[in-house]
Amino acid sequence: MKFAPLLLLLATLSTGALADTATDQQSIEHMMRHTWERPDAPLDVGPVTVEGDHAVAGWTQGERGGRALLSKNEKGWRVVLCAGDSLLDPATLRSAGLTSEAATQMSQAVTQAESALPQSRVKQFALFKGVMKVDAEHSSTR
Repeated sequence: MKFAPLLLLLATLSTGALADTATDQQSIEHMMRHTWERPDAPLDVGPVTVEGDHAVAGWTQGERGGRALLSKNEKGWRVVLCAGDSLLDPATLRSAGLTSEAATQMSQAVTQAESALPQSRVKQFALFKGVMKVDAEHSSTR
């Protein structure tokens, strides 16, 4: 079985990538809750879709909701902007700094992740109107 070492290597690499994605998702959820959650208004974060150094996280807080675009640097994840359905549009993602290919891939991945959710939750993500840039001081990991 010549291919056994190669298969083992590929399995190890993909498991590592999945672990990194899960860690990134947890870091993003924690950072967003730490930043915006209040005792009287719990923040429900998810799904979190990670593609390289960018992520889109859906969130709801009470009757409100939206999506956040995040980027990762040496200090961790930070929210770049908040929006609603416009974060499903590759053009919005490109204007925020993603390459054309990355923007298309992110848009498709977010749509796929959200397809598993109840439609009522996905509709809450659309409630955020406009696009709001977020200051770095309000979005860094602590």
